Amino acid sequence: MTDAYVMLNCELGAEEDLIEQLKELEQVVDVFETIGTHDIMVKLQAENFEKIREVVSLNIKKLPKVRSTATLIKKGN
Repeated sequence: MTDAYVMLNCELGAEEDLIEQLKELEQVVDVFETIGTHDIMVKLQAENFEKIREVVSLNIKKLPKVRSTATLIKKGN
């Protein structure tokens, strides 16, 4: 199992809608609204690195009003 944390920057005022959309993704474990450099932090869990990359690239980055992402990955044992 691979865990990842994705930090998102979004358009001003889009946080609540994005949080609801992110919670609908199967691999999303938790979503946090943050203050500072990033607007939202998402914890993902997937079977491998490739699946994490797929979720970030094909699902999260393509959500309307997402400006940028940064992903931290913890590979499984």
